[in-house]
Amino acid sequence: MVDQFLCYLRYEKNRSELTVERYAKSLVEFQNFFEKECEGQTWETVDADIIRAWMERLMDSGRKAASVNADLAAIRTFYRFALARGKVKADPARYVTGPKKQKPLPQFVKESEMDKLLDESEWSNEYIDVRARTIIILLYEAGIRRAELVGLDDADIDLQACQLKVTGKRNKQRIIPFGAELKEQLQKYIAVRDASVERNCTALFINKHGLRISPLEVYELVRRKLGEVTTLKKRSPHVLRHSFATALLNHQAGLESVRQLLGHASLQTTEIYTHTTFEQLKRVYKDAHPRGKPL
Repeated sequence: MVDQFLCYLRYEKNRSELTVERYAKSLVEFQNFFEKECEGQTWETVDADIIRAWMERLMDSGRKAASVNADLAAIRTFYRFALARGKVKADPARYVTGPKKQKPLPQFVKESEMDKLLDESEWSNEYIDVRARTIIILLYEAGIRRAELVGLDDADIDLQACQLKVTGKRNKQRIIPFGAELKEQLQKYIAVRDASVERNCTALFINKHGLRISPLEVYELVRRKLGEVTTLKKRSPHVLRHSFATALLNHQAGLESVRQLLGHASLQTTEIYTHTTFEQLKRVYKDAHPRGKPL
C-alpha cells in the first residue's frame, strides 16, 4: 500500500523526488513505530491515539514542531489516498492536530542604538538625508507600518495638534500623537522637500521625480541606516515598529494603549511584545544579580 501511494505521488501528482523521499521516510518511521510499540497493529487498524503517541515520541526526541507537522502531513496524505481507494475503512489522521509552531520573538533595535543613530550620527541637510532621518524617526516614534508610511499624504499630518492620521489594514484609520522632535523633523523635511523637488502628487514622502516613494525605497534606506548601529540580521522598517512597541512597554505604557497605537485588532497580537520585554528582564537579571549566573 505504501509503495502504491509513493507511485501515486511520483506519477499522478508529479511530486518531486525530494518530496517523495520525505514522505517515504515519514511513513517508514511511523510504520516502524506502530509495529514495534503497538503489537498487532497494521495500517488498517491504527487509530488517532497511536498517531498522537508517535508524534509525542518525535517531540521527545528533540524534533521541532515544523518537522513533526511535516511528518503528520505525510500520514494525512497517505490515509486520504488509502481511504479514497478503499484500502482502509477510516482515516485516523483526520482529527489529529499537529504541534503549534513557536513564534519567534520580534527583533528590535536597542534604545541606545537608536539614540546613537538619531543623535550622534552625522546627517547632512541634503534632501535624501533629511528624508531618510524623517522616515526613521517617524517609523520609530509612531510605530506605523511601511505601507502606512508610504500612503501618508501631507493632509494626514497635523503639525499644530501634533498628530497624524494613518490608514491601516482593511482601510481602518487611527490617529497617532507625536512629540516635539518629530514635529521639528517633519517641518524641516517639508521645507527641504519643497525647495528641492518638484512635487507631482500629494504624498508626504516623494522620490527624486516628485512621485510617491516606493516601499522598496523605504526598506533599502532603513536597512542601510540601521546597519550603521546594529548587528541584527533583520533590519527592516517592521523592526522599527517592534522597537516602538518594546520601548513603550519598557517605559510602563499600558498594553491596551500600545495595541491602539499599533492598530492591532486583537490584544493577543500585542502581547508578543510582553514576551520580548520579559526576555530583556531575564538578560538583565543574569548579568546583574551576583547569584543569577546561568549554569
